[in-house]
Amino acid sequence: MTLNPGDVAPDFSLPDGNGNLVRLTDLRGKRVVLYFYPRDNTPGCTKEACSFRDAYGDYQSQDVVVLGVSTDDAKAHTKFTTKFNLPFPLLTDADGQVGTAYGSYGLKKFMGKEYMGVSRHTFIIGSDGRIEKIYRKVKPDNHAAEILADLEGLSA
Repeated sequence: MTLNPGDVAPDFSLPDGNGNLVRLTDLRGKRVVLYFYPRDNTPGCTKEACSFRDAYGDYQSQDVVVLGVSTDDAKAHTKFTTKFNLPFPLLTDADGQVGTAYGSYGLKKFMGKEYMGVSRHTFIIGSDGRIEKIYRKVKPDNHAAEILADLEGLSA
């Protein structure tokens, strides 16, 4: 099943790097930027995370929750968060179930080899729990700024 804007966002409950469970239903009433990324400490993922970090004040001023999701474990998330001073939670989707529900985890190809992995996708989830916008072709460098610009248009 492919998700589209207007669909109810699949609910989830995932641990952050400190073992705290983050539940989408607990965030109702707030807009959520949920971004899926392949791996901690890789060049593209670091650029993307740092772009969200650098724009985090703008997200906070709009009362938007930013959540990153990958299959990395809590230890990797904690190291990544500490190393780059990330002010938002990174969630562990160890078995890829949440990524699968969002169409962001599955078969990938790289250099002729196939493997299961996370695709770089982002979802803006409205305060009502419905998907407002989906980004399936993400450029890590300016992604956070792109979303902020789009949020202003969605709020209008």
